[in-house]
Order: sequence, then C-alpha cells, then structure tokens
Amino acid sequence: MKIASYNIRKALGTDRRRDPARILKVLNQIDADAVLLQEADLRLGPRPTALPRFLISQETDYEVADLAINDVSIGWHGNAILLRRGLEPARLERIVLPGLEPRGAVLAEVGGVTLVGAHLGLMRRYRLQQMTTIREHLKGREIRALIAGDFNEWSDVRGYEPWEKNFELLLPGRSYHARRPFVALDGIAHGRGLRIAEMGVESGGAARLASDHLPIWARIEHD
Repeated sequence: MKIASYNIRKALGTDRRRDPARILKVLNQIDADAVLLQEADLRLGPRPTALPRFLISQETDYEVADLAINDVSIGWHGNAILLRRGLEPARLERIVLPGLEPRGAVLAEVGGVTLVGAHLGLMRRYRLQQMTTIREHLKGREIRALIAGDFNEWSDVRGYEPWEKNFELLLPGRSYHARRPFVALDGIAHGRGLRIAEMGVESGGAARLASDHLPIWARIEHD
C-alpha cells in the first residue's frame, strides 16, 4: 500500500494562486492508495473545502473518507483522507487534540492498517501533548498503525519523545519550503508490525508551485 501525506495550504500555491486542480494533479503524480491531507478546508465559518468534491471525483480516482461534520468540509480541523476508489475503510474516527489552538487528527482503518493524519501545533509543548493523545488513542492498535502529517517539528533529533517507545519515526526528506526545501516538517511514525519498503518527497511537476509544502510518500508492507 502506498501512502501520501500533503499539507496543501488550502490549495494556495507559492505563486499566491489558489488552484485546487493543481493539487489534484500532484496527487495523481504520486498515485498513492491513501492520501492524508492537512489544511484541506478553509479556516473561517463552516470551513468550506479547498478541494471541491466534484473536482476530486472528476479529476482523480479518489473518494473522500466520511470524516467531516458538515456538508461543505471534507475533513476535521483541516485534516482529510482520500482513498482510492474501491478501497473501503473498516473504521473512521475523529480525534480531538489538546492545545492552545483548536487541533484534531483523523483516522481510517484500511487494509489491516490504521492510518492517522495529523497537523500538529506550532509550539513544542502542545505538540508533545498532541502526540501523547494520539498514542493513547491508538493503544492496542500501535503495531499496525501509521501516523503521518505536518508535524511542525524543526528538529530531527528531538521533539518526538511520546512516540519513541511505540513507533519508529521516519522523515522522508526536506519538505518545506517547497521552492527551496530546507527542513523536514512532514513525517511518518509507524508501529513495529509495518515495514517501509521505500519512501520519498515528491518534488517534480507542479509540486513546487501547488503548496508551500512538498508531499511525502511511503510504500508500506506488513505480514
């Protein structure tokens, strides 16, 4: 199974143009089975989606996982999951995260793997609390769990302590800023029952223009 994670910045590109079709073009380049999105919905009001559902259906082979709490969003606190058409989730969950600003994570069980998409806070103090909440929510399911998203951690040697015992942390590469990547803000944490066969950062085609983050991806295997 190929997994991708992408902070799409509400489809606002580095050229200051909001272009959802360009985001979908990047996702088609990656060709993942499941995509964990951050900043998929706008912040104000009822949080309308930055990626219209009709456009997702028209331009891709993805379906939106049913995680939104209204008809205009596609996610929860901006986190959304797209699944390749025909890939049915066994379970979907929304996870409330602690912090100074409203945050949440989303979960989908697909093909025997528990996927969690998250956009963690800007302050490390709250990120650590949010990691602890996700770890506790996954208790009993850690072995085949994979967490991916914009972790907002600028260090690659500390800041992930709540996950160190149960998960292996992987940073596929520098994903921010898309025009000139210099830091790995986007990452993956997975349980011991999963193996990462390969992983990377998508930087070709429209990726350097579509958002200020580059998408990351990983191909996972399990027994």
